[in-house]
Amino acid sequence: MTTLHLHINSENIAAQDGRTFERRNPVTGQLVSTAAAASPQDALQAVEAASRAFAAWSATGPGERRALLNKAADELQAAAPAFIKAMMEETGASALWAGFNVMTAAGILREAAAITTQIAGEVIPSDVPGNVSMALRQAAGVVLGIAPWNAPVILGVRAIAVPLACGNTVILKGSELCPATHRMIVDAFERAGFPAGVVNFITHAPEDAGAVVEAMVAHKAVRRVNFTGSTKVGKIIALLCAQHLKPALLELGGKAPFVVLDDADLDQAADAAAFGAFLHSGQICMSTERIIVDEAVADEFVERLAARARQLQPGTGDSPIASVIDMATVHRCNALIDDALAKGATLLCGGKASNTLMAPTLLDHVTPAMKIYREESFGPVKGIVRVSGTDEAVRCANDNDYGLSSAVFSRDTARALGIAQRIESGICHINGPTVHDEPQMHFGGVKNSGIGHFGGQSGIAAFTDLRWVTLQTSPRHYPF
Repeated sequence: MTTLHLHINSENIAAQDGRTFERRNPVTGQLVSTAAAASPQDALQAVEAASRAFAAWSATGPGERRALLNKAADELQAAAPAFIKAMMEETGASALWAGFNVMTAAGILREAAAITTQIAGEVIPSDVPGNVSMALRQAAGVVLGIAPWNAPVILGVRAIAVPLACGNTVILKGSELCPATHRMIVDAFERAGFPAGVVNFITHAPEDAGAVVEAMVAHKAVRRVNFTGSTKVGKIIALLCAQHLKPALLELGGKAPFVVLDDADLDQAADAAAFGAFLHSGQICMSTERIIVDEAVADEFVERLAARARQLQPGTGDSPIASVIDMATVHRCNALIDDALAKGATLLCGGKASNTLMAPTLLDHVTPAMKIYREESFGPVKGIVRVSGTDEAVRCANDNDYGLSSAVFSRDTARALGIAQRIESGICHINGPTVHDEPQMHFGGVKNSGIGHFGGQSGIAAFTDLRWVTLQTSPRHYPF
């Protein structure tokens, strides 16, 4: 098996001390990738390469940046079979989810290409005679993108696409759980013809994560850090960035509420809940985590949802429900099931697992006393909370530290819109699933789900510096 090298200044290099680490298939245990284990010194080489490349890249015209990003999208799509194979082997993902990753990632690149001419400023009226006062957006510098394993192509590309479109140079820090998948993204950029040093890639052994990230964040050339991952790690990243006064864009965990009102279309709601809860075995930040249903329709809705969940059997290959990432997820989800059942919940389908092929599991009559009421399962185990009326549904939806995605189902769209405005989340979908993303949309959460937004004009604001520049066109009077 070929060792995956670091990619620095368009060169493939081994870690300085020759160390590597392994990734094994979560279902079979088979070795599927071996990657270079970067040291902090290796990581700093990547930062220096990106820093050297910044001046030329930031001065590159928008048309050229657009052409290269579109070419990268072409290369990504052309490599779809290889991406799907790598994702299935490294993360246990289904072919459906892996293929969706490639398609969406290509869309992110094309959207980033389109915004290269939208990095605009404005002229602001000045009280000083003859003074032209401008607000200009300029590339910030080196951007460190840290991507997770669960949607590796989507989130790996999102970590670097808009920063590149804005004229920044980047370092993609790949996940130790999918180094080959993340490396293939960088290979697509290389084949597209990006200049040396503009796109760099680092992998490291799990035990070296803290030291490697800290070294890069501390470097003066790094001007932005964007991280997608758990809230626990996100808080560490935020603290580190605060120590060095580096702006951080954080997209973190979620506990998405799915609210079913008493006038909802129950078949549509059950379809959306099953999709949002069990796509990729619930390992998506937007996954439906709390199913909140009005008691007036609860029995009928729960029957429909459980019937759909029972039809979803985990497997490999063509199965839409594939493996979870590791046995730690299995143990965490099993503990949530044990706790809920011990405190009075009803098991509707699924149950505890002994391997990473976990069956979709629904627990009814969940209460605030149960851990699954508040804790993110990040797996295919979901709780159903029965409520009485709209106000209780909203209170339950907001009774959580997270606030990324949410959904409300009602035939009365005005009523649903009013409820959506009361739910504390960065995203809310009316009569649609909690799992929904498009490259041009503003994507981000509130509370413990993160800081800042990806997508559209939000992405431009996140990865550029806003500068005030004046031009005095006539002699100016001074008081002394």
